[in-house]
Amino acid sequence: MNEAVVMESKINKKVFWTSLGSGVLLLGLLLVSFGLSGVAYAVPIAGVGDFYVEFDKLQGEGYKFYPKMGETSSSDSAPQGTNLIETLTIDNLKLYKDFKVGSDWIRVKIQASKPVQISGLQHDAGLIEANAKFQNLALKENHSDDWTKQFEQTSSTIILENAKLKTHYLFQETINMAGMKLTVEKIDKK
Repeated sequence: MNEAVVMESKINKKVFWTSLGSGVLLLGLLLVSFGLSGVAYAVPIAGVGDFYVEFDKLQGEGYKFYPKMGETSSSDSAPQGTNLIETLTIDNLKLYKDFKVGSDWIRVKIQASKPVQISGLQHDAGLIEANAKFQNLALKENHSDDWTKQFEQTSSTIILENAKLKTHYLFQETINMAGMKLTVEKIDKK
């Protein structure tokens, strides 16, 4: 006699919330520690899948862009672009990531109420929607067998306004986030 065994998988909510709470607490302690000094050094954010960066205005100096294939949470290799900016200031920064937990959606959000100063930014994006202004913009093709080195875009300054960026990797050598706020909340998402 063969009996089919049906197993149902459930998320242990107590374990999940304890783990999430511990992680948020540790992240909060880290952010408070650099919040006391006002500066964090060498801050990478990656490996959490697509996350979004929104802001009212970015003003930067020393901009360079080049295409690449890079890792995402859903793919080993997806087309994206690397943006390098030497120094920049961002007004009204919001950075968030949505997670599906069972049938619910949770959003982890970091925002700054004051201008954020960053140096040494590397940002890999799959999408950038913004009003853009450049000074001394140069688009350059290069002869190379490596397709990622065949094209680059540079400018002495970049201004992005009303921006939303789908991000895969974010690194800053230094960041000053006065007025930072971290929240974890349940959201309605279809």
